[in-house]
Amino acid sequence: MSTTENIVQVETSDEETPLLKQQKPKGRTPLPKLQIGIVLLLQVCEPLCSQSIYPYINELVSTLDIVQGDEKKVGYYAGLIESLFFATEALTVLQWSRASDRIGRKPVLLLGLVGTILSILCFGLSRSFWTLVVSRCLCGLLNGNIGVMKSAMGELTDPTNRAEAFALLPVVWAAGASFGPLLGGYLARPADRFPQSVFAGQFWKDYPYFLPCLATASYTALTFVVTVIWLKESIPQKIKHSRKRVTSDASDITVTDRSPADADEDDNAPLPLRSVLTFPVVISILNYVTLAFLNISVNALLPLFFHMPVAMGGLDLDPVVIGYIMSLYGAGSGLFQIVLFSPLVRGYGVRKTFLLSVSTFVPVFMTFPLMSLVAKYYGVGWIVWSLLGMVLGLLFLMDTAYGCIFMFVTASAPNKRSLGATNGLSQTTVSAARAIGPALSTSLYSFSIEYNVLGGYGVYAVLATLSLGALLLAVQLPHKLWGEEDADEVGDSEGDDGALKN
Repeated sequence: MSTTENIVQVETSDEETPLLKQQKPKGRTPLPKLQIGIVLLLQVCEPLCSQSIYPYINELVSTLDIVQGDEKKVGYYAGLIESLFFATEALTVLQWSRASDRIGRKPVLLLGLVGTILSILCFGLSRSFWTLVVSRCLCGLLNGNIGVMKSAMGELTDPTNRAEAFALLPVVWAAGASFGPLLGGYLARPADRFPQSVFAGQFWKDYPYFLPCLATASYTALTFVVTVIWLKESIPQKIKHSRKRVTSDASDITVTDRSPADADEDDNAPLPLRSVLTFPVVISILNYVTLAFLNISVNALLPLFFHMPVAMGGLDLDPVVIGYIMSLYGAGSGLFQIVLFSPLVRGYGVRKTFLLSVSTFVPVFMTFPLMSLVAKYYGVGWIVWSLLGMVLGLLFLMDTAYGCIFMFVTASAPNKRSLGATNGLSQTTVSAARAIGPALSTSLYSFSIEYNVLGGYGVYAVLATLSLGALLLAVQLPHKLWGEEDADEVGDSEGDDGALKN
């Protein structure tokens, strides 16, 4: 075979081969613990900052002039505020991820941390609906970290240790989702709850929700310092600083003018966006989108359901209690991932574990009206708390779906340098879904109560139906991760050839 034919073969196979198929080491590679640890610290920042507002956001909105004292309207505006971060993140996260493919992961991560710090502080200093809107939009526009972190995680691992590393992502997310609501509920309104000698100033009365924002911003600032000092760039320098320009028109470079070294370099070059949209990428992202949409809908409904009066389908709980419950949800989910994620994946496989996790949404949504009816007729007693415990247990299992789908998305990348674009594309669509989820679910809640749709429980019927659709989409995933079957076949073929030669 000629050199030209070799080059053509390398190009064609690399564009169509998933990331998992390109490298299949025989032995298990040790994880780079320090670098993985820093990426996990970065991962904590988003749930810590985004979910710390859940315990008090409905109470905050109820005090604004925009609702005019009507509790039925709280769901509309609270859901909008919760959605804005993800809506604006969807506009820029792909651009941040593609930029990280070219200039490196670390600069983009640092900029995202700065944006998070500024926006969360602005949120705490907001006293009107529109300043809350601006601060949440600022946070989303400047934060492209979630997709870039997954790209860095993919580059720091290989197929032998990727499952172990990606199993940690939902764990640290759960840690942030645990401490965020705890800080938000516990530190809200410090002038009313803590000694006057410490919080006696008028500032704490004018800005009763600044303290939880300051606490989460302080953690993010500390993470910024750690990242600056110890995080190493995960993109190899020889690739990062390559002067070769990749264009979307392959005809600009003729095959005869390229050496094998040029071919190797292009194998590691970012692909045009349309070349990234392969079937493995699309079906993996679609499943990620439905998972994120349903999950964020539950997360938005829970604090609203806890806050609203019993007569309006809620449980009428205090923000501190709401913070404790949301914190328990996060902590329990993290513990569940640590103890059971790996055994589930080893015993049932990634696909079956994902299907089992997604199947929990239907019973979760159908339990909400049951809790509401019990609270109306018998009060918020042990039956309600037992049902709530069952819901939290199902949500613990549901969160294992994230580790599974992260593995599918990472393995679907066409080549190594398209990992950032793949994760950026997934995060763009997921951010759009997360923008729609809170606004839709909380608005449906208020709409169902206001117009007595299915006795005020219409929102749960809609979301349970969508959950069934998510299951139909989940069964489209392959039984093994993208590339594993082909890689196994290649290995078997090589073994058979060697046996024949011997």
